[in-house]
Amino acid sequence: MKALPHLYQVTASGSVEGRVMLHHDGVPPLESSPPVEFGGPGDAWSPEGLLVAAVADCFILTFRAVARAGKLEWSGLEVRVDGTLERVDGVTLFTGFDLHARLAVGAGADRDAALKALERAERGCLVSNSLKAPVHLHAELDVDG
Repeated sequence: MKALPHLYQVTASGSVEGRVMLHHDGVPPLESSPPVEFGGPGDAWSPEGLLVAAVADCFILTFRAVARAGKLEWSGLEVRVDGTLERVDGVTLFTGFDLHARLAVGAGADRDAALKALERAERGCLVSNSLKAPVHLHAELDVDG
Protein backbone atom coordinates (compact mmCIF):
# COMPACT_ATOMS: atom_id res chain seq x y z
CA MET A 1 0.00 0.00 0.00
CA LYS A 2 1.17 3.50 -0.78
CA ALA A 3 1.63 5.91 2.09
CA LEU A 4 -1.31 8.16 2.96
CA PRO A 5 -2.73 10.57 2.02
CA HIS A 6 -4.11 9.21 -1.28
CA LEU A 7 -5.81 11.42 -3.86
CA TYR A 8 -8.60 10.00 -6.03
CA GLN A 9 -9.58 12.23 -8.92
CA VAL A 10 -12.72 11.79 -11.03
CA THR A 11 -13.90 14.10 -13.79
CA ALA A 12 -17.57 14.38 -14.73
CA SER A 13 -18.87 16.00 -17.91
CA GLY A 14 -22.42 16.59 -19.11
CA SER A 15 -24.66 18.90 -21.05
CA VAL A 16 -28.20 20.25 -20.70
CA GLU A 17 -29.74 16.80 -21.39
CA GLY A 18 -28.51 13.23 -21.46
CA ARG A 19 -26.02 11.25 -19.54
CA VAL A 20 -23.13 12.35 -17.39
CA MET A 21 -19.78 10.80 -18.31
CA LEU A 22 -17.49 9.89 -15.43
CA HIS A 23 -13.75 9.56 -16.04
CA HIS A 24 -11.09 8.12 -13.75
CA ASP A 25 -7.50 7.47 -14.88
CA GLY A 26 -6.85 4.00 -16.19
CA VAL A 27 -10.45 2.73 -16.27
CA PRO A 28 -13.19 2.88 -18.93
CA PRO A 29 -15.57 5.84 -18.70
CA LEU A 30 -18.86 5.25 -16.90
CA GLU A 31 -22.23 6.68 -17.88
CA SER A 32 -24.54 8.03 -15.21
CA SER A 33 -28.07 9.38 -15.14
CA PRO A 34 -30.73 10.07 -12.54
CA PRO A 35 -32.48 7.02 -11.10
CA VAL A 36 -36.15 6.32 -11.84
CA GLU A 37 -37.04 7.73 -8.41
CA PHE A 38 -35.82 11.15 -9.59
CA GLY A 39 -37.39 10.97 -13.05
CA GLY A 40 -34.44 9.35 -14.80
CA PRO A 41 -34.56 6.52 -17.32
CA GLY A 42 -33.28 3.88 -14.90
CA ASP A 43 -30.98 2.29 -17.46
CA ALA A 44 -27.61 3.55 -16.18
CA TRP A 45 -25.74 3.87 -12.91
CA SER A 46 -26.88 6.81 -10.80
CA PRO A 47 -25.00 8.71 -8.09
CA GLU A 48 -27.24 7.00 -5.52
CA GLY A 49 -26.56 3.54 -6.93
CA LEU A 50 -22.84 4.23 -7.15
CA LEU A 51 -22.71 5.30 -3.49
CA VAL A 52 -24.54 2.17 -2.32
CA ALA A 53 -22.36 0.03 -4.61
CA ALA A 54 -19.25 1.62 -3.10
CA VAL A 55 -20.34 0.43 0.35
CA ALA A 56 -20.81 -3.14 -0.91
CA ASP A 57 -17.59 -3.18 -2.94
CA CYS A 58 -15.49 -1.70 -0.13
CA PHE A 59 -16.91 -4.23 2.33
CA ILE A 60 -15.86 -7.19 0.16
CA LEU A 61 -12.39 -5.76 -0.49
CA THR A 62 -11.92 -5.04 3.22
CA PHE A 63 -13.15 -8.53 4.11
CA ARG A 64 -10.56 -10.05 1.77
CA ALA A 65 -7.79 -8.26 3.65
CA VAL A 66 -9.23 -9.18 7.07
CA ALA A 67 -9.66 -12.84 6.08
CA ARG A 68 -6.15 -13.01 4.61
CA ALA A 69 -4.62 -11.52 7.77
CA GLY A 70 -6.62 -13.92 9.95
CA LYS A 71 -5.90 -16.91 7.67
CA LEU A 72 -9.65 -17.52 7.39
CA GLU A 73 -10.62 -19.96 4.67
CA TRP A 74 -13.76 -19.05 2.74
CA SER A 75 -15.11 -19.67 -0.73
CA GLY A 76 -17.47 -16.80 -1.50
CA LEU A 77 -19.09 -13.65 -0.19
CA GLU A 78 -22.29 -12.09 -1.48
CA VAL A 79 -23.27 -8.66 -0.22
CA ARG A 80 -26.50 -6.76 -0.72
CA VAL A 81 -26.68 -3.21 0.59
CA ASP A 82 -29.99 -1.41 1.04
CA GLY A 83 -29.46 2.34 1.22
CA THR A 84 -32.37 4.37 2.59
CA LEU A 85 -32.78 7.87 1.18
CA GLU A 86 -35.08 10.22 3.09
CA ARG A 87 -35.86 13.88 3.56
CA VAL A 88 -34.84 15.10 7.02
CA ASP A 89 -35.27 18.73 8.08
CA GLY A 90 -35.61 19.79 4.44
CA VAL A 91 -32.47 17.93 3.33
CA THR A 92 -32.47 14.79 1.18
CA LEU A 93 -29.85 12.34 2.45
CA PHE A 94 -29.07 8.72 3.10
CA THR A 95 -30.16 7.87 6.64
CA GLY A 96 -28.88 4.31 6.82
CA PHE A 97 -27.35 1.37 5.02
CA ASP A 98 -28.31 -2.23 5.76
CA LEU A 99 -25.45 -4.48 4.70
CA HIS A 100 -26.55 -8.10 4.21
CA ALA A 101 -23.46 -10.31 3.95
CA ARG A 102 -23.66 -14.03 3.16
CA LEU A 103 -20.31 -15.75 3.62
CA ALA A 104 -19.62 -19.28 2.34
CA VAL A 105 -17.17 -21.29 4.46
CA GLY A 106 -16.12 -24.93 4.62
CA ALA A 107 -17.67 -27.47 7.00
CA GLY A 108 -14.63 -27.33 9.29
CA ALA A 109 -14.49 -23.54 9.49
CA ASP A 110 -14.49 -21.69 12.80
CA ARG A 111 -17.90 -20.05 12.59
CA ASP A 112 -17.17 -17.57 15.38
CA ALA A 113 -13.95 -16.45 13.67
CA ALA A 114 -15.82 -16.06 10.36
CA LEU A 115 -18.50 -13.86 11.93
CA LYS A 116 -15.87 -11.78 13.73
CA ALA A 117 -14.03 -11.29 10.44
CA LEU A 118 -17.25 -9.96 8.87
CA GLU A 119 -17.67 -7.56 11.80
CA ARG A 120 -14.05 -6.39 11.48
CA ALA A 121 -14.58 -5.76 7.77
CA GLU A 122 -17.67 -3.67 8.53
CA ARG A 123 -15.75 -1.60 11.07
CA GLY A 124 -12.73 -1.24 8.77
CA CYS A 125 -14.41 -0.28 5.49
CA LEU A 126 -13.11 3.17 4.61
CA VAL A 127 -16.17 4.05 2.52
CA SER A 128 -18.60 3.22 5.34
CA ASN A 129 -16.38 5.06 7.79
CA SER A 130 -16.58 8.15 5.56
CA LEU A 131 -20.37 8.31 5.59
CA LYS A 132 -22.58 10.21 8.01
CA ALA A 133 -25.34 7.56 7.95
CA PRO A 134 -24.92 4.38 10.00
CA VAL A 135 -24.19 0.99 8.42
CA HIS A 136 -25.82 -2.06 10.00
CA LEU A 137 -24.31 -5.47 9.30
CA HIS A 138 -26.61 -8.49 8.94
CA ALA A 139 -24.26 -11.49 8.66
CA GLU A 140 -25.11 -15.01 7.57
CA LEU A 141 -22.89 -18.06 7.12
CA ASP A 142 -23.38 -20.74 4.47
CA VAL A 143 -21.47 -23.90 5.37
CA ASP A 144 -20.29 -25.93 2.37
CA GLY A 145 -20.73 -29.65 2.24
